[in-house]
Amino acid sequence: MILSVNNISKTFTNKNVLNDASFFLNEHDKAALIGINGCGKTTLINIIMEKLSADSGTVTISKDTTVGYLPQNAIVESDNTIYDEVIAVKADLLKAEEKLREMEMLMGEYKGEQLNDLMNEYHLKSEQFERAGGNMIMSEVYGTLKGLGFDESDFNTPVKILSGGQKTRVALAKLLVGRPDIIILDEPTNHLDMSSILWLETYLLNYSGTVLIVSHDRFFLDKIVNKVIELSGGHLNTYTGNYTDYAAKKAIQRVSELNAYLKNVRDIKHQQEVIDKLRSFNREKSIKRADSRQKMLDKMEVVEKPEEINDQMQIVLVPRIESGNDVLSIEGLTKSYSNTLFDNIDIFLRKGEHVAIIGDNGTGKTTILKIINELVTPDSGKIKLGANVTIGYYDQEHHVLHDEKTIFDEISDEYPTLTNTEIRNVLAAFLFTNDDVFKKISSLSGGEKGRVSLAKLMLSEANLLILDEPTNHLDITSKEILENALNNYEGTVLYVSHDRYFINKTADRILELKDQKLFEYLGNYDYYLEKSDELNKQSSDTVDNIESVPHTTQKSSAAVDYKAQKLAAAAAKRAAKELSDVENEIEKCENLLSDIEAALNNPANGNDTAKLISLQKDKEKYNELLEELMTKWEQLSEDM
Repeated sequence: MILSVNNISKTFTNKNVLNDASFFLNEHDKAALIGINGCGKTTLINIIMEKLSADSGTVTISKDTTVGYLPQNAIVESDNTIYDEVIAVKADLLKAEEKLREMEMLMGEYKGEQLNDLMNEYHLKSEQFERAGGNMIMSEVYGTLKGLGFDESDFNTPVKILSGGQKTRVALAKLLVGRPDIIILDEPTNHLDMSSILWLETYLLNYSGTVLIVSHDRFFLDKIVNKVIELSGGHLNTYTGNYTDYAAKKAIQRVSELNAYLKNVRDIKHQQEVIDKLRSFNREKSIKRADSRQKMLDKMEVVEKPEEINDQMQIVLVPRIESGNDVLSIEGLTKSYSNTLFDNIDIFLRKGEHVAIIGDNGTGKTTILKIINELVTPDSGKIKLGANVTIGYYDQEHHVLHDEKTIFDEISDEYPTLTNTEIRNVLAAFLFTNDDVFKKISSLSGGEKGRVSLAKLMLSEANLLILDEPTNHLDITSKEILENALNNYEGTVLYVSHDRYFINKTADRILELKDQKLFEYLGNYDYYLEKSDELNKQSSDTVDNIESVPHTTQKSSAAVDYKAQKLAAAAAKRAAKELSDVENEIEKCENLLSDIEAALNNPANGNDTAKLISLQKDKEKYNELLEELMTKWEQLSEDM
């Protein structure tokens, strides 16, 4: 065990973020820490890194273990060049190498015993230098920087003039080159294109140390992790396997927990009904039975209601009017800035298609979307919208939002015919409730702005959705809800995304922008991976004749299910009738006993010994029958 987190608790202003949270990592573990936005993942990481103190609990890291941490928006500020900033991480080895060069110079000056001593020391230090990877410093730095998307021509660029995303990549490069025993990464793929993400996947998968990743990139997690640690409701639960394994286990667990809760509720309600019925018989034995059952009920364990998945973000995207079959036609589109982004590309969209544009950063994917939305002018090319096509545009930079407005005003100004109740209902669907709706747009996080933009998009009733990185800043739950919404959307969708899991779930066609051209794949991301190598060997012209992977349809079991339901319903009906019949028998028996009791107490029968003996025998007989009926009623009640 290299890292152990034991019973960590943390509260902020009466909000319990962590509650007896525990997990551990062994050497070589590759683990994911997941949970919805705001659940406390970063708080837990900060406690592990001693940047924040816990209210209670302990964090134990093995002796002499080094830990490297990349915060979500890590930025390097330095006057160094990119290369010098990263290689400085190897300062100790660089000094050792410098020392070896000095010793080599001295070898020509020393003689005799002094030279022998120097040679012995040199061989020792050389071996230490090699074991520490000293001979690989330059190739390691080069490989890491190129893997993270820096071209060799960028290496001498000063860090201080880089963008925020580039500075984060420099910070990640420094961490990886430092090769700590434990790597902790918070959203490491946010500023990486697909090629860099693929490189990082391979690097981490083969990394000899321990890795803990906070990420919403499910495809990335699937490739790397062997353990998933879920933070929910302040508690940690650990699952073995990758993200897909976790999702399957979690789904089963959620159903099991819900069924256990519902069964517990039913059992308690049923026992209370039986107790009330027994008391209604108003007989000594039935009251004793009711009291006995009440004691059992009081001791019955009450199952807590499982925490509901945060799935209120139910997006309903309904086109106001139906478009024609030909939705969008782009021919000969070209755009250049200092260099050519794309040259003479064609795109055709048909009604109902869900098309993803993928490619490395800087290839021009977002530019294509902006050209379609007339935000950027192309150098050449024709763009034609089909009949009755209305566009709904989701901008990853949220230029459709107004910083000075509140969330409520952002919606009401755009759609003045909506009532206050309708606006609140829409915002509630996107997790904005109560006073949240009066927050200023300028004060929102990236994820919150994304949800407001999606709310506006939903209300637009467009039949062509154009989305630029729609999953950025969304947690996994929100991504899954958006996936379901798009999959049920009857209109046409064109989007840019680097979220491979999202693409796999929602795209039926992929356009890869590469080498200034578009390459077409008639399938989802899995199909793209399968066919891209094959297509790369072919001509660089647009590929348009590869069929998508056929979808197999499983035989429906509806008929079998209906028959089983019909049999179950008939059995339930018979059981209910039998219970009702027994209740009627109990009522008849009680009436007879009441009549017998009245006859026994009637003074007119006081001197009729034979009749009294007969009445007493009847009383005993019906009391015995009543006992049997009540036992049978209880058994039938338990089976209901």
